[in-house]
Amino acid sequence: MGPVTDTPLRTEHADGVTTLTLARPDAMNAFDHALKTALLAELTAAAEDPAVRCVVLTGEGRAFGVGQDLKEHVAELRSGQRLGDTVLQHYNPITTLLATMDKPVVAALNGVAAGAAASFALAADLRYAADTAGLNTAFAAIGLSCDSGASWYLPRLLGTAKAKELLLLPRTLSAGECLELGLVTEVVPAADLAARVHEVAARLAAGPTLAYGSIRRAVAYSAAHPLADSLAHEARLMDLTGRSADHERAVEAFLAKEKPVFYGG
Repeated sequence: MGPVTDTPLRTEHADGVTTLTLARPDAMNAFDHALKTALLAELTAAAEDPAVRCVVLTGEGRAFGVGQDLKEHVAELRSGQRLGDTVLQHYNPITTLLATMDKPVVAALNGVAAGAAASFALAADLRYAADTAGLNTAFAAIGLSCDSGASWYLPRLLGTAKAKELLLLPRTLSAGECLELGLVTEVVPAADLAARVHEVAARLAAGPTLAYGSIRRAVAYSAAHPLADSLAHEARLMDLTGRSADHERAVEAFLAKEKPVFYGG
């Protein structure tokens, strides 16, 4: 299926991979109502579709995304609408889907990721950044707290002190600094980003989807629970995956010294 282009979000499906491209390049992919609504709808569809085995989120143009569209936001403020409403209706569900759907998510940072867009990138399992990309929390620079999971992911990735530094004193981190801090998985030349992400996404799409989803849930659960509870949760997920057809086929392939083929269940 070819790209869907009737919304500010471009959607492409190929070989088990759904690629969602934020497509408001003239606005640096700022989230207006149409883009937020489209992204939430497409993520919901991808999460529910068993044919989708990996999701890639990226941007068009020189930015991955710069968060809330401030022009639209000013108009909404003047009309009495509250920012907290869109956080609850759009940003929180988007982050939750990125973080919890039963399939891996890859962020391809083609340019700067700021505000909610940076938070969405942090919710992905893997983040590949062009050498021209960067990351900026941005919230405090416009007198806001943080949203879309920034306060959850940054302390876990960087520690509390560094997280508060980046939130209280926002600045654009270069791709190289993001790599040094562990905020991105890999930095590649901008011209090679699409090919590298395609390579990774194809590998994930061909892998054991049920196991990937279980690993995502295990890591998220263990981040907020004591060891004993986490061990019990791991045992339940091992029982689930241990009874799967993918596991059975993989063990048989291992014994036969063959490469396993995974079907996702």
